[in-house]
Amino acid sequence: MNGSRNSAVMIGDPKIEKSAEVSPRLVAAHSAKIMVSGLNFYYGPRQVLHDVAVKVPENKITALIGPSGCGKSTFLRTLNRMYETVRFARAEGEVLLDGENVLQMDVALLRRRVGMVFQKSNPFPKTIFENVAYGLRVNGWGHSRTLAELVETSLRRAALWDEVKDQLHKSAYALSGGQQQRLCIARALAVDPEVLLLDEPCSALDPIATAKIEELLFRLQDTCTIVIVTHNMQQAARVAEYTGFFLLGRLIEFDETKTIFKKPARQETEDYITGRFG
Repeated sequence: MNGSRNSAVMIGDPKIEKSAEVSPRLVAAHSAKIMVSGLNFYYGPRQVLHDVAVKVPENKITALIGPSGCGKSTFLRTLNRMYETVRFARAEGEVLLDGENVLQMDVALLRRRVGMVFQKSNPFPKTIFENVAYGLRVNGWGHSRTLAELVETSLRRAALWDEVKDQLHKSAYALSGGQQQRLCIARALAVDPEVLLLDEPCSALDPIATAKIEELLFRLQDTCTIVIVTHNMQQAARVAEYTGFFLLGRLIEFDETKTIFKKPARQETEDYITGRFG
């Protein structure tokens, strides 16, 4: 990194008044699964995202980093409109999924196409089998394959089948924390989403469980576009091909991960990565 940079970013610094201008070269080699432009987000009168624009490449892992409260989790929730569970929350702008505006799409259809896994594992108070089968039942599972086969496929995709195949009718709460998180991933994968959103899925896990989740993400990216929010910059560097840096509700920089960590274009990005703030 450029050693001549030595000023840490300050809250309210005019340098962050403009969101990143994302170069089209970034996704030139891959088609964009999601294209965001002019995205502003509000909780009541309070604006928390400002004019965000980004292209998320298809079948790649994209990481979002930044300090707490910077807007990265809120941005993630706009991609499948999970924010609608919060009163007076609203988004303005354009979020395109394969050219269709997410903000105008039927929300049930959207959430079949864009699944989400949260920071804290949240299995239902049901058996392991019924946790995975739940989404299939709600969405109407196909008749070409049995429900049991679909559940097995989802558990295999989540790298959990071998560990639970003999205890499918036991409570999901009997699983370890890492297994519960992979069960939640299996539940999200059961309806075969095109995009998988993960909001700090490893923050409560030990290093071994974290490694299993990361290995799983690598396997999934061939069939699924993945966007992960993480406070762990080492994790972003390990798993993501692209990384976006958020600060005070703005996307400051978006680039290939190796560029973000080795030669960032923006002072604020370097200050955060080198630990000068955050």
